[in-house]
Amino acid sequence: MDAPTPPTRCLIALGSNLGDRLANVRAGAMQIAAADGIDVVAVSRLYETAPVGGPQNQGPYLNAALAADTTLDAADLLSLLHRIEADRQRQRVEHWGPRTLDLDLLVHGDLISDTPTLEVPHPRMHERRFVMVPVCDVAPDVVHPRLGRTMRDLLADLPIEPGDLTELDRNWHSTP
Repeated sequence: MDAPTPPTRCLIALGSNLGDRLANVRAGAMQIAAADGIDVVAVSRLYETAPVGGPQNQGPYLNAALAADTTLDAADLLSLLHRIEADRQRQRVEHWGPRTLDLDLLVHGDLISDTPTLEVPHPRMHERRFVMVPVCDVAPDVVHPRLGRTMRDLLADLPIEPGDLTELDRNWHSTP
């Protein structure tokens, strides 16, 4: 009999700028936590951030991150994240356009994948404070698989723009 596969640490970013943003991000976190094969070990603070890239006149985002241990492989985890987004009426109409819920698989252990259907680690995560600040709330010592540097060190390289990120709530995921 084969021994069970040990869990893999993964990092997931959550964001929303359409509809009830808080309800969308909370629902995403709750569905991830309730999924088979996933054990959420830490949830970041909640931040409001200006939109980066994409079409003009988008509203601000709520952003957070979570660290989880999973027995799902990266492709299955990404598929689960896409199903959760669809449950919140995510529509992929415009690249970097507004969305009800955005769930990005940032890191899946030390996996490096550059296929059209699976890019891990996330190719731009280390360039974005709205990703790296929440990630450092939950996993500052995780090493980026491609860059070989900790999340904390990668965040330290990013310039701080006044007003780019506002902390809103430390316990957003557990408060009604």
